[in-house]
Amino acid sequence: MSFEKAPEKRQRYRIKIISMGDSGVGKSCLIKRFCEKKFVSKYISTIGVDFGMKPIDVGGVDVRVNLFDFAGADCYLEIRNEFYRDSEGAILVFDVNSRPTFLNIQKWIEESEKYGAHDMIITLIGNKIDLKKRQVSEKEAQSWAIAKGFRYIETSSATGEGVDTAFLSLISAVADKHKQQ
Repeated sequence: MSFEKAPEKRQRYRIKIISMGDSGVGKSCLIKRFCEKKFVSKYISTIGVDFGMKPIDVGGVDVRVNLFDFAGADCYLEIRNEFYRDSEGAILVFDVNSRPTFLNIQKWIEESEKYGAHDMIITLIGNKIDLKKRQVSEKEAQSWAIAKGFRYIETSSATGEGVDTAFLSLISAVADKHKQQ
C-alpha cells in the first residue's frame, strides 16, 4: 500500500487595487499593459469605473488582484465614490508632461479618504515618460512621494517601461500586509 502526500494548500488572498488620477493620464493604458501586455494608442475615456482581475503568485501565495479603473473626469464622482471603500492599494497616476495633473494628485488622496479608502498602500506613478515633453521632474515627484510615505515609479504605457515594477511592488506590499494580519 502506498500513500501519496496530499498537496499542500496554498494561501490565497483577494486584494482590491484602484487607479486614481486625472482624465487622460494613462490609468487604463497602464492597467491594460500590466494585465494584457498590450498598448492601445487610440484614446478612449473610461466611463465611470472599469474592472479587471489578474491572478498573480506572490512568494508562493495565490493573489487575485481586483483592479478598479476609475474615470478621472469630475462628472463621474458619484460613481467613483461607491468604490473607494475597502481599497487596499492604489496607483495614483499623473502625466509627467502635464503639470496640472501633478498639482491635482493631492485632490485624489483627499477624495479617496473622504469616501472611505483608509490605510491604502499608494504608489505614485509618473506616466508617459516616453513623450519627452516633461513638465514635472523626477526629483520633484520623488520628493513629493517621499514626503507622503509613498513609493514613486516612472512608467511608459507605450513602451512598458516601469509598468510591471509599479504594479508588482504595490501588489507585493499589499500581500505582505495581508500576511501580517
